Amino acid sequence: MKIQILGGGCPKCHALEQNAREAAARAGINAEFVKVTDSDDIMDMGVMMTPALAIDGDVKQVGKVLSADEIIAILKA
Repeated sequence: MKIQILGGGCPKCHALEQNAREAAARAGINAEFVKVTDSDDIMDMGVMMTPALAIDGDVKQVGKVLSADEIIAILKA
């Protein structure tokens, strides 16, 4: 599974990444984490506001720092 954090490196992007790592660890999911920081790549994914979370290239949430529990729910869906 590939978990992508989309954003330029702002504090909210770092918080989302930390929560995603915690969620994957708590759910027992072995995931590859990828930071997408290039604005063209972010826009190519249809994202106009960061931070954003994508799972295997599918954007799941835009413009919000999800909690670890919210991310676990997405990972298990």
